[in-house]
Amino acid sequence: MARGFRATFSKLMQPMPLMALLTTGSGAMLVAAAVFEHGFGLAPCIMCLWQRWPHRVVILLGLAGMAAGLVMGRRVSMLFQGLIAAALMTGAGIAFWHTGVEFGILPGPAACSGSVALVGDTASVLDNLLAAPPVQCDKVPWSFLGLSMATWNGLISVVMAGFAIAGMMRRGKPRYS
Repeated sequence: MARGFRATFSKLMQPMPLMALLTTGSGAMLVAAAVFEHGFGLAPCIMCLWQRWPHRVVILLGLAGMAAGLVMGRRVSMLFQGLIAAALMTGAGIAFWHTGVEFGILPGPAACSGSVALVGDTASVLDNLLAAPPVQCDKVPWSFLGLSMATWNGLISVVMAGFAIAGMMRRGKPRYS
């Protein structure tokens, strides 16, 4: 059993399968976000939208890394895996910041946290209401096992970054098939 797992894991950690896995993983995260948004009607806040950008970057880097790795070899693959890890850790940082905002531990961007100021004349109150985002960053619209979507995104991004780093550190002759 352990031998079969080890062999599968070893094949998965080769540059091409690993970058394909990371690219697919980020694609799946974006698809999941779209399903929650359009399928279940959970509108994203601005921080939710920020968290999607690193996954888009990972998809672009993964595709470019696979193409460049085929032409230029392992060192280029390692470079792209490092860039992918950096993008994923950036996404994790945004996600965990969002988690802190949701639970009131960290301050969020002024544009999307807290309430709208209802002071001043009617025109300024109306301007404040119209300028307020429709979704507040400090609210948890959905959770699973007590963890918000932002927390899940952060955890998954850290795991994916760990795979990218492990792939960079892996020794041995890579296979590009």
